[in-house]
Amino acid sequence: MSMKLAILGLLLEKNMHPYEIVMVMRDRSMDRIMKLQMGSLYYAVDNLAKDGYIEALETIRSSDRPDKTVYSITETGRALFEQLLTQQLRRQELVLHPMYPAIVFSRHIAPEKIASLLEERIRETEHEVNLAYQVYEEHVRTVPRSALHLMYGRYEHMKTELEWLRRLHQDAREGRLNEIGQPLGPEL
Repeated sequence: MSMKLAILGLLLEKNMHPYEIVMVMRDRSMDRIMKLQMGSLYYAVDNLAKDGYIEALETIRSSDRPDKTVYSITETGRALFEQLLTQQLRRQELVLHPMYPAIVFSRHIAPEKIASLLEERIRETEHEVNLAYQVYEEHVRTVPRSALHLMYGRYEHMKTELEWLRRLHQDAREGRLNEIGQPLGPEL
């Protein structure tokens, strides 16, 4: 997801200052589906404002905190949002999982070591599955259904990854990573 798309989409919900945008993104776990760096967000906000896609409504001043500029989306920003959203929905990308290259060659290392590494990965993924479901549950009554689809989709993806890791772990534990000609599951 592009940073500009996220900013514009959130400003369609309500006017916000950049720090509030970050907090909403984190609250909805958007930081788990895209790179979320404060510098990148502020840079994108500055560029969107400079190009007329968003505009400053007010600056909230406080003696003990930095000023906060509240932005709203403009009509040209709405058009850009629709263009970015359309591009993103049409975009097809190859999924490049960091484990894919390692799995292909994992048969060349002691199965016990692979199993041990996978056990750690399984624990981390179990945590991610639980977190993804918790985020979904916490937002059922507060975000639009479109956002719920993202949250629940992340949960389903993490569950699928967990099943895959468990199957891989079982093969490593049983020393089967070198076998040839044996299907992994029921024939499709």
